[in-house]
Amino acid sequence: MIGLALYAAFAMIALAILMNAWRLFAGPTRGDRILALDTMVINVIAVIVLFGIYERTTFYFEAALLLAMVGFVGTVAYAKFLLRGDIVE
Repeated sequence: MIGLALYAAFAMIALAILMNAWRLFAGPTRGDRILALDTMVINVIAVIVLFGIYERTTFYFEAALLLAMVGFVGTVAYAKFLLRGDIVE
């Protein structure tokens, strides 16, 4: 039963990633593109966690945590660049 739920979750997250990719390439503003990229990072983190559940190992959870930290820093850097035009002051 858990296998069926995992396959359904993989399918839904894959659909969400495709929709985020569409917003990333077709977004009318730079803010939309940054938001789509951040959401795509969150979806990839979800895929990594689901794969960790599927494989029954904790290695993937650590990888998801590292990607979450890098994604947060990247989003802050993109937003700062969008607002000020420079990342390092």
